[in-house]
Amino acid sequence: MEVRIEAKTSKRILGIDPGTNVLGFAIIDADKKQVKVIEIGVLTFAHVSEDHTVKLRYIFEQVQDLIRLHKPEEMAIEAPFFGKNVQSMLKLGRAQGVAIAAGMVNQLVITEYMPKKIKQAVTGNGNASKEQVAGMLEKILHTKFSEKHFDATDALATALCHWYQASSAGLAGKKSYNSWKGFLKDNPDRKM
Repeated sequence: MEVRIEAKTSKRILGIDPGTNVLGFAIIDADKKQVKVIEIGVLTFAHVSEDHTVKLRYIFEQVQDLIRLHKPEEMAIEAPFFGKNVQSMLKLGRAQGVAIAAGMVNQLVITEYMPKKIKQAVTGNGNASKEQVAGMLEKILHTKFSEKHFDATDALATALCHWYQASSAGLAGKKSYNSWKGFLKDNPDRKM
């Protein structure tokens, strides 16, 4: 009797754009042929409480609820950008930390990406605007996003960046390019 075990070719990824008032999230299923958006949205915490620790508890609980509902294997999270307001930076870092903790207690593989890396992976330009990122996501995924917040599309970009990184790392012999023109010839969907 022969038993065949086939390797799983698809991956479910949770993308997170952390925030203490608005947290963007996206769930994707990705394989070699396509990326399918399962859910995209925002969680809002501005109304919860003035107490920052209460907001952090809500972030932890809501991210855990997303994980339990969708059962992703991996989480990709955007790293806080370094701004001038130290208090905002600390709050954002705490929100990211509790989202990571929610993933850790659910045994997810967690990867952090800098904003420039995410923009570069999705648009080819590390300095792209949020509007450009959202527009490119619509082109790549052939989907119109009606979200009012860019936090949701930022989370989707984070998940997609993770898939690109993970799939390219696992592909020996992946074609390399020495010009943008050559890349666009083989990847017309990535053109803005």
